[in-house]
Amino acid sequence: MTHHDRTRRIFSKLDPRGEPYAKSVDRCFAPTLKEDPADAELASHRLMTRAGLIRKLSGGIYSYLPLMLRSMRKLERIVRASLNSRGAEELLLPAVQPLELWKESGRDKKYGPELLRFKDRHRRDFVVGPTHEEVITDIVRKDIRSHRDLPKNLYQIQTKFRDETRPRFGLMRGREFIMKDGYSFDADEEGANRSYRDMYESYEEIFRNCGLNFAIVEADSGAIGGSHSHEFMVLADSGENTLVFCSGCSYAANQEKAELVRRDAPVGEEAPLTRVHTPNVRRVPELAAFLKVPESRIIKSMLFLGEEKGSEVLALIPGHREVNLVKLENAMGGANLRLAEPEEARAIVGVSMGFVTPVGAKVRVIADNAIKNFGPGVVGTGEEDYHFTGAMPERDFAVGEYRDIALAVEGDPCPRCGGKLTLSKGIEVGHVFKLGTKYSEAMGARFSDKDGVDSPIIMGCYGIGIGRTVAAAIEQSHDKDGIVFPPGLSPYEVSLLPLQTNNADLMDKTLTLLDELTDLETEVLLDDRDERPGIKFKVADLLGFPLRLTVSEKTLAGGSVELKERATGKI
Repeated sequence: MTHHDRTRRIFSKLDPRGEPYAKSVDRCFAPTLKEDPADAELASHRLMTRAGLIRKLSGGIYSYLPLMLRSMRKLERIVRASLNSRGAEELLLPAVQPLELWKESGRDKKYGPELLRFKDRHRRDFVVGPTHEEVITDIVRKDIRSHRDLPKNLYQIQTKFRDETRPRFGLMRGREFIMKDGYSFDADEEGANRSYRDMYESYEEIFRNCGLNFAIVEADSGAIGGSHSHEFMVLADSGENTLVFCSGCSYAANQEKAELVRRDAPVGEEAPLTRVHTPNVRRVPELAAFLKVPESRIIKSMLFLGEEKGSEVLALIPGHREVNLVKLENAMGGANLRLAEPEEARAIVGVSMGFVTPVGAKVRVIADNAIKNFGPGVVGTGEEDYHFTGAMPERDFAVGEYRDIALAVEGDPCPRCGGKLTLSKGIEVGHVFKLGTKYSEAMGARFSDKDGVDSPIIMGCYGIGIGRTVAAAIEQSHDKDGIVFPPGLSPYEVSLLPLQTNNADLMDKTLTLLDELTDLETEVLLDDRDERPGIKFKVADLLGFPLRLTVSEKTLAGGSVELKERATGKI
């Protein structure tokens, strides 16, 4: 049998899903690059592009090339195995959805410009689905009538689209992406809690089987809604999420969700409200230095704007703290807020940021809990270059309500045990939500319980970013030479490198080895190109498969091949 016939026979071996066990580099469409892409900010974006896993089509929109798709298919199999073992059923929902469903749930305004809208030829309004709560609720409300039809757990793996304002970081924050989204439907809270726990444990299993180092943290439910949620975070220094962990107990939360226990506000002797000239001093550190007071004695007054006129809010927070935008939005009933631009602040309150005042404020005022018993402090006066000292809440200015709107920082006390909080970085790859009756109430998804009482179905929602998880794995595990794939997600298990391809005996033994490996159902990428060894080694390191097998005249003389672990470098 000729060399060509042998390779053709070996490459024709397929696994039960129809995937080849082996392929040659020449036949694999993986166009590698020597240089980093100019727009790549993260290692995963840089390495996935250089390794020929993805190619950018437009801002936030990427093509998945064969190696990337192979990795994603492995993740999908891990997902399906875990979910199916727990009784979940897979379906596939339309990507295009009628806008009227989103109006029913009220989320057409909540999502705002991220919801890509268009009209069909009949001038009917549609959207490209960023998620599928409305569609799945519409299906269930038409076909589930009785408690005997419950529980149900349905999921899909499908392409989504969110028109992000600033798509960046490759697959980490793209506009088009592939997601596994699932939904549970139960008759009572006990069943809903059981479904939530099943999916929570399933996600633990999924990310463990992927070989990822991850954490589970309490999270805000955001635009999805619901009463309770957890995020699954791949730990990586480059993650855009800041995570909060307690050193003394198991408490863990996304920083935007982390609770702050009551903090003692600085208290001093009561003093009169005094107007002080502070020329060109508008930032807290500068003001503290100018007045010779600690930053904690300054009350920052920050103006935030909603999407609708009249939704302005003045947030008050101690000077050494930062406003937690998510908490503030929740305090405002889920409004989408942004910090006012200087000219907007001047138009609304008559002065630029740094001198905005709560004294006599004509907009809604929400203060952090730490402001409630605040002793004499410093606030703006509402005129340029002046501040008030001696300011006290309620005596000198009114507060609409007090809420926890501060961002947790390193060293804050744990809300559970009082221990110290520490911060870390992570990448969100999965999210589970207790939706309750948010969608079933709004859209009329009801059933008759065992007593004949008409009740809303209790729902849960569960998502995993497929491409994002692969990208997060690369972000977590790489080195200066390239990707270091965890075995569970690697496109192939082995890089097989014959070095002297003009040596007929060496190539014969290489193909014999390849044949034996594929008989053992091992996935192998063969680099039998007529290239220098250094080039082959560089490509193998860039692609980052777990094992590298090198066949050379030197190894054959010793009756062996060289085996190298990509993760450890051990030979």
